[in-house]
Amino acid sequence: MLTADQIAQAAESLDTAERTRIQIGILSVQYPDITMDDAYAIQAAWMARKKADGRVQTGWKIGLTSKAMQYALNIDIPDSGVLLDDMMFEDGDVIPPDRFIQPRIEAEIAFVLKAPLSGPALTVLDVLNATDYVLPALEILDTRVLRADPDTKAARKIFDTIADNAANAGIVTGGRPMRPDAVDLRWMGAIVARNAEVEETGLAAGVLNHPARGIVWLAQRLHAYGESLQAGQVILAGSFIRPIEARPGDTITADYGPYGIINCHFAR
Repeated sequence: MLTADQIAQAAESLDTAERTRIQIGILSVQYPDITMDDAYAIQAAWMARKKADGRVQTGWKIGLTSKAMQYALNIDIPDSGVLLDDMMFEDGDVIPPDRFIQPRIEAEIAFVLKAPLSGPALTVLDVLNATDYVLPALEILDTRVLRADPDTKAARKIFDTIADNAANAGIVTGGRPMRPDAVDLRWMGAIVARNAEVEETGLAAGVLNHPARGIVWLAQRLHAYGESLQAGQVILAGSFIRPIEARPGDTITADYGPYGIINCHFAR
């Protein structure tokens, strides 16, 4: 277990990396004995710094929900991060060139809750009953931690990703809001293009066989720490495509068919 000072130092380093756009070294290399609880403690300490500076939590993101990403990191569970008010973008927004370090895009479904969710025995039906509406979303990923250690060549581990707020940096929402019982969410999908060239396609069934399952996992994880999901929060349920690099000058468009089209442009 890391000490309180080490957790605070790691959180400060991540905060500085985001503000300066200069990545830090891999935390799991610096702290070889880091645990999952340590990683979430670093994330929480970093988010607490942001809230102390005036940021407001608007929801949560769930990551590593696909088998491909779990195999890549040799894990069998998702991870989660915090959404803040300054991470929210609207359909068609231009992303400033100095906002992110190495942005990537994932296609997801966003759930907006109308009732709180908590407890160790929740089901998908509980999530659907607590959901006001769902809508298409793009998650903007970024990494404040190097992807590989320059000396050892060691790659980032799950601990690094969790501490780095599960790689979350932004969310773009748009399209057509729908009641959760008005659509078969497993078959909701998107064709995602970069500069009019299709890069990825996918269906939400790729998220744990149903996108609401990740929210069940998140609510249960938070319950174990005395927390819960709150009414009005936005929950990003997890990506059903591989991340797409978003370079300066790129326009990313996600066509969700009958549920709408959303896009964002990364300025040079």
